[in-house]
Amino acid sequence: MAARILVLVSCFLLASAFIAKASKTEPVVARQSLTSLPMEIDEWHGRDLGIDTQTLRVLGVDDYVNRFYSSEKGSVTVYAGFYQSQRQGNTIHSPLNCLPGAGWNPMARSYLHLPVHSNSASPQDIQINRILIEKGLDKQIVLYWYQAHGRVVANEYWGKLYTVLDAVKMNRTDGAMVRVLSPVRNAGPAGESAAEAVAVDFVKTVFPLLAASVPE
Repeated sequence: MAARILVLVSCFLLASAFIAKASKTEPVVARQSLTSLPMEIDEWHGRDLGIDTQTLRVLGVDDYVNRFYSSEKGSVTVYAGFYQSQRQGNTIHSPLNCLPGAGWNPMARSYLHLPVHSNSASPQDIQINRILIEKGLDKQIVLYWYQAHGRVVANEYWGKLYTVLDAVKMNRTDGAMVRVLSPVRNAGPAGESAAEAVAVDFVKTVFPLLAASVPE
């Protein structure tokens, strides 16, 4: 196991060095700002949440949206951060690193497969992360994924690998991370399932709108 981790770390270090040294200027693909995401999405009603300057500096994000949405089904908080380039040290941050820093402890992690609609007529099946987090008596369900160039990836390692491959083939390292949090209102597995259902409903609703801000 240790040898496998060492190989992976070495590959990522070499990949990061390759991306950083690439001299070609990346093309800037036309896209809408994430802030253009509608405040009213079907039955969901949103309001903006601020992010302090220090946190934004740490994130190094080029464009983002951070909003609270509510409906009769429940409420969620959605954050999406877009990076125009990941060559110069600003890379997508994993929630597995950020959430513990905010005091949230991951209690369980798994993957979800969801049918969603995008620009294509037929639905596509995506795999995303599902984490149960806890802080004191509070619990939340977190759904998140990485998105770039028409591709949705759950695994952080695969996301890094695709970034390297796209840098070589397309001269592009742009991409985004999307995270949806849903509070667990009731104790036990039933409460967690209900929170997950709310988050899944919102993901399916918002996913088709993200293509305008995360270009293929």
